[in-house]
Formats: sequence, structure tokens, C-alpha cells
Amino acid sequence: MSVLKMKLHWQILIALVLAILIGLLIERDTGIFGVTLYAIFDFLGTLFLNALKMLIVPLIVSSIIVGVAGIGDSSNLGRLGGKTIGYYAMTSLFAIVVGLLVVNIIQPGMVEGSAEDVFGLSASKGELEAQFADKGAADIVEIFLRMVPTNIVAAAAAGQMLGLIFFSLLYGFFITRLNGNLAQTQLDFWNGVFEVMMKITELVMRFAPIGVFALVAKTVTDTGLEAFGPLALFFFSVVIALGIHFFVTLPLLLLLVGGVKPSRHYRAMGAALLTAFSTASSSATLPLTMECVEKNAGVSNRTSSFVLPLGATVNMDGTALYECVAVMFIAQAYGIELGLATQFMIVILALLTSIGVAGIPAASLVAIAIILSAVGLPLEGIGLILAVDRILDMMRTSVNVFSDSCGAVIIAKSEGETGILEQDGPIPARA
Repeated sequence: MSVLKMKLHWQILIALVLAILIGLLIERDTGIFGVTLYAIFDFLGTLFLNALKMLIVPLIVSSIIVGVAGIGDSSNLGRLGGKTIGYYAMTSLFAIVVGLLVVNIIQPGMVEGSAEDVFGLSASKGELEAQFADKGAADIVEIFLRMVPTNIVAAAAAGQMLGLIFFSLLYGFFITRLNGNLAQTQLDFWNGVFEVMMKITELVMRFAPIGVFALVAKTVTDTGLEAFGPLALFFFSVVIALGIHFFVTLPLLLLLVGGVKPSRHYRAMGAALLTAFSTASSSATLPLTMECVEKNAGVSNRTSSFVLPLGATVNMDGTALYECVAVMFIAQAYGIELGLATQFMIVILALLTSIGVAGIPAASLVAIAIILSAVGLPLEGIGLILAVDRILDMMRTSVNVFSDSCGAVIIAKSEGETGILEQDGPIPARA
């Protein structure tokens, strides 16, 4: 099997191992033909981060507009739609708050020494501290003001994503209020933009192994293996937070709101969860998720066919949690203590950007770049988490899929459906 035919996660793993080995073997001034390898790593890593940044505005705008317009166009929107959106907003918010609490308690990025010495980051701590020094609780009001920018184009150019996301939500909603051909023309256009951006995203992610190699090799050349201690702590912080949401929050919702036994639902969703873990794609897992929810859990096709496809698009509990923890970790790595206003902004942005994250591997890197830009942290911080992103991607995708399936069960029960999770074996689906 050639390297190009390998699955992306194997390519990234190989790149990671090679980056660590080469970073340990060379010095910062090691070079060929008068160019240092460190400078080459820096160039390739910056190029990869620039490519991610290039995707931010068109991808987030098109995905949110298409998602919202699709919801509004559904004949099932009404009561079922309201319950679905309410459930997804609630569970995503729960997940983000869990992640925020865990990362504030463990503080994986807080280390002795400067960000440059420990992590190989170049941004000045002094400049960043000055930027965040005046932030306080009163700035929460400013966050809401930023949701309505005076110039949407200028807001996009300046990286003020909160206003752009709010505008996209409004735009998508009012597409559904247009008549006939006008609505279809708008929807076709934004669908086309979204599909093009997905293809460009896939192209950029093909170069992820090179970006990972360059960013990790640069860090190891600078710091040795010193940066991997905090990285391991970050990894376990995310795992702990995901575990709390997966094994505590969602089962409690099943038990208290849905009135079903969580253990039966875990068994019913086994195949879908394993597929989600191996593919790291909630979209790719969707057919199997629907089969498990209908045949094993006993939810009707009427409910599952509305709740689950919508969930694969907008309900990303694990992703929202991960975005929050990752941004807080990067801030801690720079030695920045984020105030209440900035943490509140991170929660809001994680909630909103998780709606627009595509259900494909590593798509959350784009959302993390959005949040970093919005709160004023350098994008180079993404390089810190790339080494463990893939395995965490697999875990958070499983959480995303499980949350979707829990939503289908809870909403079906609220709609008066019977026979849901009343036995452990497969249950025939009802029309």
C-alpha cells in the first residue's frame, strides 16, 4: 500500500512520529544549501495554518445558511423542530460548560517558563496580556453588540466571527420566507458554495500530515519533548470532559427526561458508536445511526429521519466541548488568564461554531481557528494540539453520534411513541 493510499489518520501518525524523531536529531541551525530545516518547517507550518484560515469565512457562512434554510424548509419544523433544536442547544451548552469546568480545574497549559521556551510559540506574552488586561464582566455587553456589526464585510475581514455567524443565521432563516424560485435560487447558490468549500477543505486536509510534521518538528526542535507533558495533560482533560458528558450527562437525560434505561441505549447504539470512532465522521456514520435508532432502539422513522440528519449537521456536543478546552489550553500555554467576559465569548462561539462544523474528520480545526481569531489568540497555537487531534476527533465524534441518538429517543418519547428501548434485542421499526 502506497503512502498516498493510506487513511489520513495513519499518514498523520507517521508524520507525527517522524517529526518527533527529526526534531530530536537536528539543531535549530541545521540546514541544507544555506537554508535551515527549522525555517522550512516554519514555512510549511505557517502555510498550512494560512490555508485553514482561508477557509473560515466562506465555510462558516455557507454551512450555517444552508443548515438553517434546510431546517426552515422542512414540513416537520413546527413542534418536532422546536423540540429538536431545543435539545441540541441544551446538550451542546452542557458539554461546553463541562469542558470549561474541567480545563479550569486541571489547567493543562499552565507550566513554568515562557510559551516560547516550553512550547516553541513565538507570540509575545506581554502583548497578549495587554490585549486582555482591560477585559472584564462589563465586556459581556460588548459581545452582544458585536453580534450586530455595522459592516458585515468589514467584520468578516477583521475576523469578527460572532457578527458573521449571527448574520448567517438571519440570512438562512429569511431564505425560507422567500417565495418560489427566489428561495430555491438562493438555496442552490449557497449549497453550491458549501459543496465547493467542502472540496477545498478536503484538499487542505490532504496536506494535514505535512502541516502536522512541520509544526511538530518545529516545536520539538525548539523545546525537545518538554511540550509533550502539558499536551498529555490536555489530552486527558479532554477525555475526562468527554467521559463526563458521555457517561453522566447524556445518560441522566435519557433516564430523567426520556424515562428509559441508559444501559439499553448503549447496547442499541454499539455498532454506530464503533463506526463513529473508526471513521471520525458523524456524516459517514449517519446511515448506521438511523438503523440502530430505528431497529435496535425502536424509534419511528418519522422521528429519526428528521432528528438524526439534522443532528449530524448541527449537533456537535463533543466538538463544542473540544473547541472550548482547546482554546483555553492554548490561552494557558501563552500564560494568559482569560477573564469572565472572554470565557463567556468562548462558550457562545463554541456553541455557534459547532453548528457549522462539517461532519468530517478534523473539521473542528477550522472552528478552533475561528474562536482563536475572535478572542485575539494567535493561530500558531493550533500546532500544539495537532499531535493528539486525531484520536480525540474519534472520541468526540462518538459523543456527537451518541448525543444525536439520545435526542431521537427523548424526542420520540415526548411525542408519545411507545416500545422504545423496552427490550435489549433488536426491535422492529415502526412507520
